Amino acid sequence: MKSIFIVDDNETNRVAAKTALDTSYKTYALPSAERMFLLLEKITPDLILLDVDMPEMDGFEALSLLKSDEKQRNIPVVFLTSKNDTESEIRGFDIGAIDFINKPFSPPVLNKRIETHIENDKLIKRSLQRVRKVHNATISIIADMVEGRDEVTGKHIDRVQKYLTLLVNELVRTGVYAGEVSGWNMDNLIPSAQLHDVGKMKISDLILNKPGKLTDGEFEIIKKHCIEGERIIDGIISKAEEDRFLYHAKRFAGYHHEKWDGTGYPRGLGGEDIPLEGRIMAIADVYDALVSERPYKMPFTHEKAVEIIKEDSGRHFDPKVVEAFLAVADEFQAVQTTA
Repeated sequence: MKSIFIVDDNETNRVAAKTALDTSYKTYALPSAERMFLLLEKITPDLILLDVDMPEMDGFEALSLLKSDEKQRNIPVVFLTSKNDTESEIRGFDIGAIDFINKPFSPPVLNKRIETHIENDKLIKRSLQRVRKVHNATISIIADMVEGRDEVTGKHIDRVQKYLTLLVNELVRTGVYAGEVSGWNMDNLIPSAQLHDVGKMKISDLILNKPGKLTDGEFEIIKKHCIEGERIIDGIISKAEEDRFLYHAKRFAGYHHEKWDGTGYPRGLGGEDIPLEGRIMAIADVYDALVSERPYKMPFTHEKAVEIIKEDSGRHFDPKVVEAFLAVADEFQAVQTTA
């Protein structure tokens, strides 16, 4: 059953709307925008009926806050109002409201208006899902091309996606970096990780697949793949005129070789100046390199890889992300042995 939040400081209006909609929807009657945001931490409704005139936080301010949050911005919002002026309606539509319903309302008309909006929202979401599938398929094809050129990394890209999922889920569970992680769209985040090494497309095969340790000069060329990756993704963004889907991809590509102590590359950033995507990718990427065979080394055991990452906490890696890694290290091993 679809769920609807009814947010109105007037009890009579809340009861009237709830009575009108209860037979068709799961409704939550809330006396203020503050109470609405508290409930949004637990429940994501299919639609919000939001009163315009409320004390402390009015409907316009509440809608602006909703639209600023990655997780909540796509919830359809219909304003309830006793006003009947064009200026207020234009302001509401500019912020992102999908409709205005005047009070007092007719229960049958309210029901029909809500039904129409929920059906429209369902169609929009289906269209977005199709677009997302096309995006993900395109990224996968590009990632396969990158991995096809690099003969030594095997299923690296697939494993890294799974490692990242484990790390992000643990950060969410423990509330670490909650302010940042809560705003991430996971449907975009994890698939975009496939492009973290896309810059290797600009590196010569002779260096990329060299059967031995790289010289200092060759390593300097390899290091350029971070900046080249950003350039490739910027090129896609400029042609597609869409950066939300590739926002995380660019950060994964550009920052996954930075180090917590500032000794990494390409920019020598340190601490939380390194975007969080780069800090979590650093652990996923290094763990996979440690436990995998390379032309210049045999694979380390899982236990040795965990020890190395733990010892490098505060130097190479963000200590908080290392703690998350240690909590799910056994699951990393399961991915590594089955992928």
